Amino acid sequence: MISYQQALDTIAKYPFEPAKEKVALHEATGRILASPILADRDLPPYDRVTMDGIAINFTDFANGQRAFTIHQTIGAGTPKQTLHIPGKCVQIMTGAIMPQGLDTVIRYEDLSIENGVATIQADNVQARQNIHFKGSDKQAGEIVVDSGKRISHPELIVAAAVGLRALEVLKMPKAAIITTGDELVDIGDVPKEHQVRRSSNYGVQSLLNDLGIEVDQFHIADDKELMIKRISSILESYKLIVLTGGVSRGKFDYLPEVLEELGVTKHFHKVKQRPGKPFWFGTHNKGNTVFALPGNPVSSFVCALVYIRHWVNCSLKIQANLPHAILTHDLEFAPELTYFIECSLEHKSDGTVRATTFKGNGSGDFANMIQADGFLVLPENKNQFKSGESYPYLPIRN
Repeated sequence: MISYQQALDTIAKYPFEPAKEKVALHEATGRILASPILADRDLPPYDRVTMDGIAINFTDFANGQRAFTIHQTIGAGTPKQTLHIPGKCVQIMTGAIMPQGLDTVIRYEDLSIENGVATIQADNVQARQNIHFKGSDKQAGEIVVDSGKRISHPELIVAAAVGLRALEVLKMPKAAIITTGDELVDIGDVPKEHQVRRSSNYGVQSLLNDLGIEVDQFHIADDKELMIKRISSILESYKLIVLTGGVSRGKFDYLPEVLEELGVTKHFHKVKQRPGKPFWFGTHNKGNTVFALPGNPVSSFVCALVYIRHWVNCSLKIQANLPHAILTHDLEFAPELTYFIECSLEHKSDGTVRATTFKGNGSGDFANMIQADGFLVLPENKNQFKSGESYPYLPIRN
């Protein structure tokens, strides 16, 4: 049995090699950018006015002039104008191109305008104020967004601004989630007294979907020969295999020996943690990665949340450190295990996050997880955890 950190380090040694694909801009949210976004021209592409008001030549103001005759009015979208008439100004709107011959914008709040004459009422005018100058953000050809960035709203704005209808992104492996167990029935079935509905697989699927991974679901009965046949076929079509259940020490927990017979190399089985101790991880020489999760819903979800997400981040070279929260009360946990304990979080006005933990009724208590905002990660090298101490936590909601 290995430690939590050893499990993370082992998984990091077996990343997948992401392919690349192009997706339309409206489909790119949440994906990882595979190629940098370059400026197709200077940003901004012209000297852009940032306030509604008047544009003047600052030399006139410096020479003592305060009243300016308005020569014309210029709005955004008007081609570049020229004004070289001393003592005159233009009325100009936000977003317009600064006219040639003028270099300073005075906002309406600092003016009085009467009979076509604008009088400046402020003394603190600075040369070149209220102008966003051409190329001051990026020069044409420069990188605006580098590859490796997760695409969100700002990246989409930039992509559209430089004329990209599609973006090259990293392609995630397609996943198969396989549930096992004769006690499991489908969602729509009415379970008998000895049966329960399949549920943990849907939490795992939601997590994988959040990571941009497409998922197909399968269920296999507790029959070793059937497992060998079905999993062998699935290995041919899916690079990521996630199994739930069948990895403990029960009489019908065939998965470890089935995976061995199919040539999947076991890198570890069992981690010093609660919940999720029976977690199994391996790879196949055909390029498959296999995560075999415990069957209990909380255990299954914790292992997926921790280890599959870690595997994806390592593969995409994303540095993802866990946030921290401050424990609100004393806590004792004697076993030498990493303890993922459910917690509710409170964001305080001083910028800290406070975590109040609570115990469910074991790793099968999925209903209790509804109250949780995350799992506080308590290290295995101590058993007394004091109020005011800070620990990493795993958020379970975006």
